[in-house]
Amino acid sequence: MRTRSIRLLPVIILILAGILFTYTESYARQPKNPKNIILLIGDGMGVAQVSAAMSLSEYPFNMRQFPFSGFSITYSADNYVTDSGAGGTAIACGVKTNNGMIGVTPDNTSVPSITEIAHNKGLATGVVSTSVITHATPASFVAHNSGRGNYEDIAIDFLKGTVDLFIGGGENHFRSRKDGKDLTVDLKAQGFDVVYTIDELIASGSPKIAGLLAKEHMPTILEGREGVLAAMTSKAIATLRKDKDGFFLMVEGSMIDWGCHDNDIEYTLAETLDFDKAIGVALEFAKKNRETLIIVTADHETGGLTIPGEDLKEGKLITNFSTKGHTAVMVPIFSYGPGAEQFSGINDNTFFLDRFLKLLKIKK
Repeated sequence: MRTRSIRLLPVIILILAGILFTYTESYARQPKNPKNIILLIGDGMGVAQVSAAMSLSEYPFNMRQFPFSGFSITYSADNYVTDSGAGGTAIACGVKTNNGMIGVTPDNTSVPSITEIAHNKGLATGVVSTSVITHATPASFVAHNSGRGNYEDIAIDFLKGTVDLFIGGGENHFRSRKDGKDLTVDLKAQGFDVVYTIDELIASGSPKIAGLLAKEHMPTILEGREGVLAAMTSKAIATLRKDKDGFFLMVEGSMIDWGCHDNDIEYTLAETLDFDKAIGVALEFAKKNRETLIIVTADHETGGLTIPGEDLKEGKLITNFSTKGHTAVMVPIFSYGPGAEQFSGINDNTFFLDRFLKLLKIKK
């Protein structure tokens, strides 16, 4: 038996070497710098949420396909445990701010986001979310406000030319406002095709799309939204890729966070698995396009989820939540495409902006 094992060893080494060569050669053929960047944020998604979803996935889990991984440290300017406003701002704008603030420093000074900078340099830009589009994470890439809950003020910032495309919920913040204004009139005047259903979204041929697909937040997966985020992501990519100068797109899976706040593992896993399907859409595009960097990460972890084991009789994971709030643990980063290796290791969540600008060859 030992002789046979020794004889097989060179064969195994050759197979592994071949795999390594194919992988290295594939990456060598990619450009050093991406033309496009797709950033996918799983709100509240920590390592345990990824692990649990991967264990229960009925299809090849897309996050397993990323060749590089790392971690992001998430504390905010005024709290060891961040919220989505400060967490989103750190990723989008490269600065620490206080919990509850978006697109500004703690003294309420506006700071430009990656979407604003990229848009000013001629790239197409977009944000996609399953929450209201004015919610903390997507708003961090578009707006500047000392209060993340000022949804109607934040909606006005979507008229300032930061993004060419935005898709999510939140129609009421644009049309049923306290000031009586209908911001969709202004959006249409700026050339946006304003759509209200997924069918209208898919049918649109406009280079500028405002997708307001729900009055408030979109439904959860358990309420029937399955596959919609993947369709939104696919449409966003198909629209933005037409820009010859490239694009920057942020896609958020918002409700992983909400399932964790509820300490509801079924809700949490359904949203994580759906988010992974949207990742699959981006990954498929990047593999064919070869000029696109994909980053998957989170703004923070929610729920303090742990997985002590498995119930073999029931065939289910044993899961425990330790809090209904956020936690301070590091969150994962997965990366694929040109420049993906620069997102390995442990980094503060403010590092994303500088890496994005460096890779896109844009000066801040």
